[in-house]
Amino acid sequence: MSKVPLTLNGAEKLRTELHRLKTVDRPNVVAAIAEARSHGDLSENAEYDAAKERQGFIEGRIQEVEGKLSNAQIIDPKSLDADGRCVFGATVELEDQDSGDQVTYQIVGEDEADIKAGKLSFASPMARALIGKFAGDIAQVQAPGGLREFEIIDVRYE
Repeated sequence: MSKVPLTLNGAEKLRTELHRLKTVDRPNVVAAIAEARSHGDLSENAEYDAAKERQGFIEGRIQEVEGKLSNAQIIDPKSLDADGRCVFGATVELEDQDSGDQVTYQIVGEDEADIKAGKLSFASPMARALIGKFAGDIAQVQAPGGLREFEIIDVRYE
């Protein structure tokens, strides 16, 4: 399996989620199953079925997070030396050439992407248009509404 890029913050969030799943959620669902079992007949016990389903979800998520962390290539944006080029982990300030609006995005891994928080997946069309460019360059992005142009105002590694 190929390496999956993650920022330092993204990897830390996954580790925190994994710790919570193993130390809080898993014991809670085991207790819920034990409680439901104590109610007798399991064939008609909706609480038992719900708890077992929740357990399956938690165990699946634990495996998924462990897999992502084991295949992660963790990149610290502060240690990047890309000479002002847009790369994974960089924070990019852009100006929409049509509207003049300015936006700031950090190019992150797919699991970290959250457009409302300014986190842009490296696999998105916008990030693909930005990667490799420098401040002052124009990036053309094919958006659902047509071709849009953004000027790169600044590239930071923070």
